[in-house]
Amino acid sequence: MLKDITLGQYFPGNTVVHRLDPRTKLLLVIIYMVALFTAKWFVSYGLVLIFLLTAAWISRVRPSAMLKGLKPLLIIILLTGFLNIFYTTGGTLLVEWKFIHIYSKGLETAFFMIARIVMLIAGTFLLTYTTSPIALTDGLELLLSPLKKIKLPVHELSMMMCIALRFIPTLIEETDKIISAQKARGADFESGNLLRRAKALIPILVPLFISAFRRADELAVAMECRCYHGGEGRTRMKQLRFAPRDGVALALGALLVAAVIVLRNLGL
Repeated sequence: MLKDITLGQYFPGNTVVHRLDPRTKLLLVIIYMVALFTAKWFVSYGLVLIFLLTAAWISRVRPSAMLKGLKPLLIIILLTGFLNIFYTTGGTLLVEWKFIHIYSKGLETAFFMIARIVMLIAGTFLLTYTTSPIALTDGLELLLSPLKKIKLPVHELSMMMCIALRFIPTLIEETDKIISAQKARGADFESGNLLRRAKALIPILVPLFISAFRRADELAVAMECRCYHGGEGRTRMKQLRFAPRDGVALALGALLVAAVIVLRNLGL
């Protein structure tokens, strides 16, 4: 299950999506989220899905990789849909048994909520799959650079995000190694009630936290040895520049939002 978590992984490539400016991709993700939360009915959700699948096809990211990343979140997604079925009223009453009441509006809300969460996570994964952590950090820092005027530590915040994304696969691999080592020593993480399983996680969490703090300390020492002083006086080997393809991509994103708004007003 841990190996199915693909957030933070970068798949190198030379596609149009890979060559887009990271600022463009960050803005497109925001536009995509606006369109997704504006969508109301099947037609508008289908349009957003076509946009997502087209971007995935152009970037040559395998659908299996995106679905694999959704597996660890499957329980949360299904639980969200399950709660919406029983706690949303309206429409036609379909099932009535004791205290259980299921309405058509509840099924509709649950379906669209699951679709929205799945497409939202898939779009976020697509961003990390096609953008290296360094490029993502530079793009985020440049987008937030106007906030430097109000003394917001933009560079430090961007660097923290980059480090967090970079170490997600590392910590997952470390956790897998710890679980394998504990199982080799006879640890059992799958039997017993919920409380017993929670207690069984302690031999995993303790060494994992120790390893994470050790890696953080080593990284801090390495940055100090290289005279790192934040964004002051920092230069970049690769300067980010917008290309015509970035303008086309943003225009397509704007058209997507406009089309979804029109479809929403039409009840579609």
